[in-house]
Amino acid sequence: MPLVTAGPYATADQRGTSRLQQQFADAAEEFEVPESVLLGVSYLQSRWDTHGGAPSVSGGYGPMHLTDARTALARSAHAGETGHGAGEDARGDTARPARTTKAAAERAEHERTPDTGRLPARLRTAERAAKLTGLSTKQVRGSTEANVRGGAALLAAAQKKLGRPLSADPADWYGAVAAYPESASGSASGSGSASGSGSASASDSAFASDVFDVLRSGEQRTTDSGQQMRLAADPDLRDPAAAKSGQAAPRSAAKPQPECPRSVSCEWLPAPYEEYTDDDGNPTYGNHDKARRPGSASVDYIVVHDTEGEWDTVMDLIQDPTYVSWNYSLRASDGHIAQHVRGKDAAWHAGNWYVNAKSVGLEHEGFLTDPDAWFTEAMYRSSARLVKYLAAKYGIPLDRQHILGHDNVPGVTTADIPGMHTDPGPYFDWRHYFRLLGAPFTAPSGGKDAARGGLVTIRPDYDKNRPSYTECDDSGDPCPSHGSGAVRLHTAPDADSALVQDVGLHPDGGKSTTGVNDTGARASTGQQYAVADRKGEWTAIWYLGQKAWFHNPPKQPTAVPSRGKLVAPKDGKDEIPVYGRAYPEKAAYPEGVPAQELSPLPYKIKAGQAYAAGLKTRGEYLYAKEFDPQAEKFKVVRGDLTYYQIQLGHRVAFVKADDVRVTGSSS
Repeated sequence: MPLVTAGPYATADQRGTSRLQQQFADAAEEFEVPESVLLGVSYLQSRWDTHGGAPSVSGGYGPMHLTDARTALARSAHAGETGHGAGEDARGDTARPARTTKAAAERAEHERTPDTGRLPARLRTAERAAKLTGLSTKQVRGSTEANVRGGAALLAAAQKKLGRPLSADPADWYGAVAAYPESASGSASGSGSASGSGSASASDSAFASDVFDVLRSGEQRTTDSGQQMRLAADPDLRDPAAAKSGQAAPRSAAKPQPECPRSVSCEWLPAPYEEYTDDDGNPTYGNHDKARRPGSASVDYIVVHDTEGEWDTVMDLIQDPTYVSWNYSLRASDGHIAQHVRGKDAAWHAGNWYVNAKSVGLEHEGFLTDPDAWFTEAMYRSSARLVKYLAAKYGIPLDRQHILGHDNVPGVTTADIPGMHTDPGPYFDWRHYFRLLGAPFTAPSGGKDAARGGLVTIRPDYDKNRPSYTECDDSGDPCPSHGSGAVRLHTAPDADSALVQDVGLHPDGGKSTTGVNDTGARASTGQQYAVADRKGEWTAIWYLGQKAWFHNPPKQPTAVPSRGKLVAPKDGKDEIPVYGRAYPEKAAYPEGVPAQELSPLPYKIKAGQAYAAGLKTRGEYLYAKEFDPQAEKFKVVRGDLTYYQIQLGHRVAFVKADDVRVTGSSS
């Protein structure tokens, strides 16, 4: 993306500004804050978007993400949530009774509303911004001009609190930028950790380092309100002494250390591995299993979730042994990370035991049914750094066959499919996320138009792609219009035609809908599919055993041509089964380990169809049914049966290698 050529100190008039950019220029001048610093802080919080005046998941309003959690909590209502405890057995191991979490989830929901008189500083920055500007909190929440002025006032106040001059040099503002997420108190430090104390300096330093990275690289985009915004690149920006390494503050060696890159704010907040007695009086344990990975078994996936709950509630749940677990949580306000389960152990998070045993789960503070309870840029960037670190550690490719959404994980049996979770949903910006990962979805050089290729990658323009969704709440009204990384699929090359059917999600003849949680006729950014047909501006892909059409005009394509492997039924096979897990053959199980049934899903791949192939893997099963503190009792069973992972529909699936032939696809 080309950046503006005007220097960092160019005036607003020289740049031909939009109304919002002029507001940044005016506020910067009024409060003597470098305009680039003000723009950089805003970009990390909101990417300069206004989100229609709706608050973020952490109660932040406007482009400066001024927080007023009291007001946000008062309006909060998340109907149709699909978070932990809602339908899915997060452990997903059919060898054990379903792991129910209803009681813990209901208890947390009952207790979740915090004492608003004791909210941490990061959740009430709008109050201080209002006092500093002489405006009301309603004004700084609802007016972009007031919001930007409030953010500038907070930065200037933090700079003065640090005893620093209101310098025109952006490099002099590192400390004030670091204080910004906690600036309700006017202090350069505050509560940064999951537990409310202890890691503020690391959190603040990581946030400031990200802001300064943006100042050096520059950014420009059209906001959700149609405003053209520009931040000129300043590659020669001086390194402040506090940020020379671009890393978070050193972590104490006195306490257990998290498994995180040094460039993020991260703490260790363990999920309990302990025994207890369930409601029926039976001994059991929670809330994950020992596995000694990757020595015992490879880690092949990273699964992206959203929490469907506010940060403090989620932190309470993860410390409850009767609940389920995941490896990491990421906070929306500043990207702070808490690790709960070591990478060597298997967390209970994805609803599929095969995937759990071979994955790391990341929970992002957010709500999929509330598109305007938005993910911050700070959280996207922190998550991308964590994923790159984990991918390098475990040798995981950075693609959508290995970086899965929870909504891409298959049900383990036919009966499990309707209850599978659908987060992070159609509003998660996978295209932006993979750019931050350094693995953007691009067409291969010399490729044909996507409509003519054999394999395509779904890649709509997130901001311009706005499919209509329903059921975001109980009102019966359509969801707010919002950018989306998902593409809707039809039975014919016509927008008025019926949606394709998902016989697993909608058994007994049910129809696919436009519901925000209905994944039955949806393809997501980064997913690859084999082209089945084309007609005019429409492309058909093979999807759940049928042709699925999506609008793909050349002037605004929703897919790009790709290269990769395709699998199709072997010659002579009319159809082949698909599976939700890649388990070994019965003969592979040793004495004492009950053989797990190979349960076909209700979908069939017929002769003449083809599907994008992911990893090839031998059947594998992690047997871990006992409390095992020393990690001595678990067993990993491997067989000779080999599988290919495929992109079957919105979710992945597995086919036996013996059932398919593999071909290469080049655009």
